[in-house]
Amino acid sequence: MTPKEYLKQARCLDVRINNKLEQLESLNALAQKATSALNGMPRQLGRPNSGMADIIAKIVDLQEEIDKDIDRLIDLKRDVLTAVNAVERLEYRLVLESRYLHFRTWQEIADTLGCNIRHIYRLHDAALKKIRVPPTCH
Repeated sequence: MTPKEYLKQARCLDVRINNKLEQLESLNALAQKATSALNGMPRQLGRPNSGMADIIAKIVDLQEEIDKDIDRLIDLKRDVLTAVNAVERLEYRLVLESRYLHFRTWQEIADTLGCNIRHIYRLHDAALKKIRVPPTCH
């Protein structure tokens, strides 16, 4: 695994978590619709509402997945921060932290550091050469 691939893992996981949160929102909206549709209907005795139970089960499963992913993201960000902090030059660390831990755009990083974007690209390329990928990630 290259240093860039290693560092990009956190961003990918963050995007996956956000996608799952959107799915969860959609399932919750569906559950709301199902609840309001059921409230006006007469109940049939002896027949459980399996549609609602399925939706609730999916919501619970997805919430558990999201919780696990968030735990992994926290661990991964801690590992990435350790790797970034091992880089000696402050400018390199600032670029790497901004990009891979705070998910900022190149332009945002350039504006924050008061540099032009091409200089940020050069700093980034040099900083990547200083990153040591943990052996467990190869």
